[in-house]
Amino acid sequence: MHIDYTKHRLDNGLDVLVHEDHGCPIVAVSVWYHVGSKNEQPGRTGFAHLFEHLMFEGSEHHDRGYFQPLQEAGGTLNGSTNTDRTNYWEVVPRNALDLALWMESDRMGYLLPALTDHKFGNQREVVLNERRQNYENRPYGLAGMAIVSALYPPDHPYHWLTIGAADDIKAAKLDDVRTFFQTYYRPRNASLALAGDVATADALRLAEDYFGGIESGDPPPPVVFAMPPSPAAERRLLFEDRVELPRLYMAWHSPALFEADDAALDLVAEVLAGGKTSRLYRTLVYEERIATELAASQNSRELGGSFQVVATAAPGRTLAELEQAIAREVARLAEEGPTAQEMERCLAQAEAHFVYRLQTVGGFGGKSDQLNAYNVFLGDPGYFDRDLDRYRTATIGDVQRAAEQWLRPDARLLLSVVPRGRAALALPQSEPVAVS
Repeated sequence: MHIDYTKHRLDNGLDVLVHEDHGCPIVAVSVWYHVGSKNEQPGRTGFAHLFEHLMFEGSEHHDRGYFQPLQEAGGTLNGSTNTDRTNYWEVVPRNALDLALWMESDRMGYLLPALTDHKFGNQREVVLNERRQNYENRPYGLAGMAIVSALYPPDHPYHWLTIGAADDIKAAKLDDVRTFFQTYYRPRNASLALAGDVATADALRLAEDYFGGIESGDPPPPVVFAMPPSPAAERRLLFEDRVELPRLYMAWHSPALFEADDAALDLVAEVLAGGKTSRLYRTLVYEERIATELAASQNSRELGGSFQVVATAAPGRTLAELEQAIAREVARLAEEGPTAQEMERCLAQAEAHFVYRLQTVGGFGGKSDQLNAYNVFLGDPGYFDRDLDRYRTATIGDVQRAAEQWLRPDARLLLSVVPRGRAALALPQSEPVAVS
């Protein structure tokens, strides 16, 4: 599995990646900015995500909505923000490539002249409404905030979610977000990938024509934070929410993206909860019927990761039963490791995931997106094969050791989310926590 590409850096520091795929007359344009919520400060959270919204509101030479011209040309487009990066993409017919590049370059270089108080206030309200819909008013929606605020100290950039604190968003000023844009939305902090029905020479020429004249900007300040030490003892939290069924969250600190044991813990999560033949699903849902749904994941991020297991109790069953059953399976995996059949299944799933990302040239997870991911986080767009090798070379012993080292009972955070007024359904000795 390999993506052929050409990498070129413009004089202003913008990385340009080109992948030719002439199977369909379409071209994907993907722009990654190496900025996310980890680049924010306490009291000034939510800026990265707010700017994702503002980038679709028009720029100096196209001071109108961003979607209509590209959709009228037959394109699709979107963007997203997480802790470590913000990305924007378009997939357009070949004859609309100039349009997509012109619009992307205009908002990279000339957004601020078109940024008004009205646009800023409007999108701030949109973000606050998104926060209400996806977090405050969604069942279990605030659990993630409770977990990250407990895993990381207040000054750590992973202490808050990407959506930001409501009070911070309300208090944000136009000058604050202007400064944020000037610091991080610069060519030297960005990576442009073009993939599809375009010749490499033409793609590089177009990138130079549209982006070459944008000022590079100063290097953004680095974010240097050590991962906090794992807790010396288990911690139990309780959150009352508008839910029907209690849910248990288990969380541990884990390795950062691409670090040792990152891939092994992906495989641990697959063994535990990847599909209906996984250990936890088979035991908790099918055999004992004490859970209605469950999941496990290694959440890899640039400064450090977290491993989570989530299980919702079946009617009439308790979180204590869930905790005991999950702990038993985690301990067995840490002691015995996975079976050869489980490793074979996990590797097949990993390979299928990699193949799936090769099916499209653009969008979330397509080839242009993957080239940018490797370039931004590793400086090497051609890391695809070596990334897959992290899974192919993992052994039963690697998975067993990773589970034993990282998923210790004394290093875990347990969050019980229970219906309001029914705190007794939480695990014993759980401390109430307030999040909003």
